[in-house]
Amino acid sequence: MKETIIISLGGSLIVPEEIDVEFISKFVSLIKKYVSKGFKFVIITGGGKICRRYNDAIEKIVTPKEDDLDWLGIATTRLNAELVRISFGDLAFNKIIMDPDLIPKTDKSIMLGAGWKPGNSSDLAAVHCAISVGAKKVINLSNTDYVYDFDPKINPNAKKIEQISWKEYRKLIPKEWNPGLNSPFDPVASEMAQKEGITVIIMNGKPIDNLAKCLNGEKFLGTIIS
Repeated sequence: MKETIIISLGGSLIVPEEIDVEFISKFVSLIKKYVSKGFKFVIITGGGKICRRYNDAIEKIVTPKEDDLDWLGIATTRLNAELVRISFGDLAFNKIIMDPDLIPKTDKSIMLGAGWKPGNSSDLAAVHCAISVGAKKVINLSNTDYVYDFDPKINPNAKKIEQISWKEYRKLIPKEWNPGLNSPFDPVASEMAQKEGITVIIMNGKPIDNLAKCLNGEKFLGTIIS
């Protein structure tokens, strides 16, 4: 049996505006290919824009507590997880992971998980999953090609970073996490990954062959944080 790979699958890929059926189909086909080679996968889904839509909507109705915003976001990540889980059919474990510290024992090669508890993101759930199964690598898939030294949406001269230490990466991102934070890998998850010696790969999930190159151990487009 080959290694278990942890994938943090951004909600921006699952539901950029509408549900991206084409991307999900390609992602499922690729993962199935690697399952046939003996790999196992734990896939943690994010909420993406659908999470922010719900947060924005509730804030127009009431002034929600931080925990309430978190639970709303967690619900959207779990909805996305169920969508992807069902897409794998019988290859996937029949329930999503609710607690990444208590991963069920199963002979299934694919497990899906999502948000966990208030004050935590799906990135942190992915790191906890890695610790639980003894994995030392998390692949973070989003709509971002690289980590940049500045936000490229604000600064067109931002420079891409192909490799960076946790110490230097953590200087680039906010110190604290909050619901709806837009960061390549969130601050709390980053601190724990650094502490546990876990490498995180930040890459764009599209085109799907970029992920294939990463899984093959070939050169790919993205940022390695270690």
